[in-house]
Amino acid sequence: MFESLGRAVAHRPRLTVALWVVLTSLGFALAVVGLHGESLFDRLTTGEPSVPGSQSERGTQILTEQDETGETVSLLVSGVDPADPAVAEAMAPVHQDLAAIAGVETVVDPFVVPGGVGTEAGQSLVAADGDGFVLSVTLDPALDDEARAAAATDVVEHLEAVPAGLAEVAPDATGLVSSNDLIVEAITSQVEKDLTTGEMIALPIALLVMVLVFGGFLAAAMPMAGAVASIGAGLGVLLGLSYVLTIDASVVNVVTLLGLGLSIDYGLLIVSRFREELHALDDARTGSADPAVTAGPATTARATRRPRRRDADVTAAVVRTMATAGRTVAFSALTVAISIAGLMVFEPDILRAIGAAGLAVILIAVATAMTLVPALLALAGHRLVRPGVLSKVPGLRAVLARTADVQSDEGFFSRLTGRVQRHPVWVMVATVAVLVVLALPVLGLQMRNSGIELLPESSPQREFVDELAAQFPASASPDLRVVTDSTTEDAQAWADEIAGLEHVERVDPAVAVGTDHAVVGVHLDVDDAGGPEAVALVDELRAQDPGFAFYVTGQAAGQVDFRAALADRVWWAVAIVVVATFVLLFLMTGSVLIPVKALLTNALSLAASLGVLVWVFQDGHLEGVLDFSSAGGIETYVVALVIAFAFGLAMDYEVFLLSRIKELHDAGLSNDEAVRLGLQRSGRIITSAAAIIIVVFAGFVFGELLVIKEVGFALAVAVFIDATIVRILLVPATMTLLGRANWWAPKHLRWLYERFSITH
Repeated sequence: MFESLGRAVAHRPRLTVALWVVLTSLGFALAVVGLHGESLFDRLTTGEPSVPGSQSERGTQILTEQDETGETVSLLVSGVDPADPAVAEAMAPVHQDLAAIAGVETVVDPFVVPGGVGTEAGQSLVAADGDGFVLSVTLDPALDDEARAAAATDVVEHLEAVPAGLAEVAPDATGLVSSNDLIVEAITSQVEKDLTTGEMIALPIALLVMVLVFGGFLAAAMPMAGAVASIGAGLGVLLGLSYVLTIDASVVNVVTLLGLGLSIDYGLLIVSRFREELHALDDARTGSADPAVTAGPATTARATRRPRRRDADVTAAVVRTMATAGRTVAFSALTVAISIAGLMVFEPDILRAIGAAGLAVILIAVATAMTLVPALLALAGHRLVRPGVLSKVPGLRAVLARTADVQSDEGFFSRLTGRVQRHPVWVMVATVAVLVVLALPVLGLQMRNSGIELLPESSPQREFVDELAAQFPASASPDLRVVTDSTTEDAQAWADEIAGLEHVERVDPAVAVGTDHAVVGVHLDVDDAGGPEAVALVDELRAQDPGFAFYVTGQAAGQVDFRAALADRVWWAVAIVVVATFVLLFLMTGSVLIPVKALLTNALSLAASLGVLVWVFQDGHLEGVLDFSSAGGIETYVVALVIAFAFGLAMDYEVFLLSRIKELHDAGLSNDEAVRLGLQRSGRIITSAAAIIIVVFAGFVFGELLVIKEVGFALAVAVFIDATIVRILLVPATMTLLGRANWWAPKHLRWLYERFSITH
């Protein structure tokens, strides 16, 4: 199968490249322009992740369905004395202009309420420090989507002009305009900016790393071409998925980041193996240890007189590459896909969307690595094994001699493995101790469902929300809302009891919601609406029995429901991933101990990565360096997807290494020699791929959206730990200790391996 695919691509490389150019261009066009003028980013949603059927989701649904008010657009004005009569006079025409906009239902500020600024109602709209006021415009709820959007746009334009209109009476006036739509737009636009920022940082550095790995731009460009194609086609697929699934804004960056990293990883492996195979064919034909180096004018002339034979060598190298590295890439992609598919077991829509989108992007990444990259290799041919222009630069020649891929079976990784094999017990104990210490902060993990906190503090929408909470406490929304299936009187009776609970500052009077429900707003005496105190209050409220059904909503309630949803399905997800991974690794190696070892070491590596994530983002270390403000915890769905993605990437490198070790062991080498030589031949590729993917993930840390920072940082740390401590030290130490037992399997399982084995 893999040989046939390699042969087909090698015989039609231009057609293959042309097809990918079309697919990539179409994907980018669809993502930017979209269908019917609606781009991918126009179709994204945002907000606190919810769990279908949960208490918080049901309560929010009731409030939304019964809400008879229109959208509200607000203006927060600072640097103004509301008690100044000149300010009230200057605001009069503003009221008239806003009220005249088609679709506006009400305009409220301290100057139009009965009695004016001096009344209690007026003071509730004045800043606590007396240096500003808030103005709210409510739209007619009967407007259709088109009319509502037009009215909202007109209102925003008028409100943004207010500070300039007050310049004569208040020269220091400034204003912030906000609405639910503007907050969503701010988050989705930030996603787009962070995506661009990450790619602008990651791609050039990744190209530089690959130039050092391959010693030239031509070979380095192959994986980059696959990465660009994966991004373009992936964005187009995401647009299609947005018509089937609800796609959160963060999903785009997360899956694009995954596709970019995997495309480069797989492309790197394919290109490296192709160069190795082509070198071997040239060596066999010329008898030279390195024909690219020793070839002179006579050799070149003979080569040009035998183009058909050289073309046959290129085709043979492509076919052999697909039979070995291509098979490894397919197997690796399958293990990553299984890990990502585990997310689809959970109930939250955002996890299912990430799982589905991740699977689609993985398929695209492996498709580019197994078709586009081999096609480009077939077109480049022997130019990939000749010294590049950079190797002729005196300053770079010595650097490339150390970094570019080599054919020697002796080198840094073989020497390092030899040292590890002389003291395997000490190496294993030391590496496990380091990983355990790094994992310790996980014990204090707090999972959060954040909203506006995801935006940077410099965002105007974040500034508006923070300023409103600080200066207009009367306008603060309740930290929790309790929706009841009862009369208003019964709800109020229970509200009086709730007021006496710990950490409850005050309870708003019960308000009827439609004809069958009532809602009670609960304000807490703590600053953190998603902290442990708020979570404890949610649990206490839900444990009560007021005599009627009720639903607790709010940030803390959403966190409780999300964590419960994870706990409810986590063992199903773990079982699926563990069993599938065990079976696949068994079919690859014929061993039952290697899969167990891989699962245990990957779990330890994953725990260490999560520990570092908690230490940095929850505990607030490195806030200044990474430019973020800690939300006091880690986003709930970030924990789930980091576990899935990091485990998948760890298996990716496990497969890269084991495939080479297994290949050498099957060729007759002893266990220790196969481990030593296998790490020498794959170590350079693993560390190079890890370096590139770390750069890719780290590029997204420079974005401003908190959730993207967390994901990028966590995965960069996970890959670093796995590719260094685990893959180069812990794995060879454990495989050395196990010795021949590495390849043991019960007799009744051996026939399964012999019949269904996945080997080169």
